[in-house]
Amino acid sequence: MNRVLVLFIIAAIIITGFLAYNHLIKKQVYMPQDNKKAVIIISFRNFRDAEYFIPKEILEEAGVEIKTASNKTGLAIGTDGGEVNIDLLVSDINIGEFDAVVFIGGPGCLTSLDNEQSYNIAREAVSQNKLLASICISPVILAKAGVLEGKKATVWSSPMDKSPVKALEEKGVLYQAEPVIVDGKIITANGPAAAKGFGQAIVEELTKSY
Repeated sequence: MNRVLVLFIIAAIIITGFLAYNHLIKKQVYMPQDNKKAVIIISFRNFRDAEYFIPKEILEEAGVEIKTASNKTGLAIGTDGGEVNIDLLVSDINIGEFDAVVFIGGPGCLTSLDNEQSYNIAREAVSQNKLLASICISPVILAKAGVLEGKKATVWSSPMDKSPVKALEEKGVLYQAEPVIVDGKIITANGPAAAKGFGQAIVEELTKSY
């Protein structure tokens, strides 16, 4: 009986060790390389704080180097009073230097970033096979740039304002009423409540080999 018990204990130790090792390997697979870089684009005034700070923290914890771009340089201020030092202008972004391009929403997004500069950034990101991510109202910019045609995507809307959904559908986007949508190397999310899932999806996609 003692011998059987000993064999059982040994077997249990081996199985436990194997499962722990397997878990560790899986965990390593989903961690990006330390040399990954992302540029996060925000409006200089009234970007949505949670949509910027939460994904940024998740990316940095995963070892991704972050640069923040805007339509102006200086100290950007969010709708909740968050402050961000801008590293570079949108017009100065060199897509080749980054693995991911991330657009943040908020009340100031379409006022400051809905323009040809942003459209060109989105198009260039796709043409260079970079990861392109967009949250809240900013998927409207991607739709206008033409990079979401035939793609599944989500966007912010409310019972009183469905115009962002209409803006996507008019550009041939397959709108999905979900918090976060991943379609190839394009990730979209529908607002602050999806900020954590948005950041996690970006990290996961950055670990994949295309």
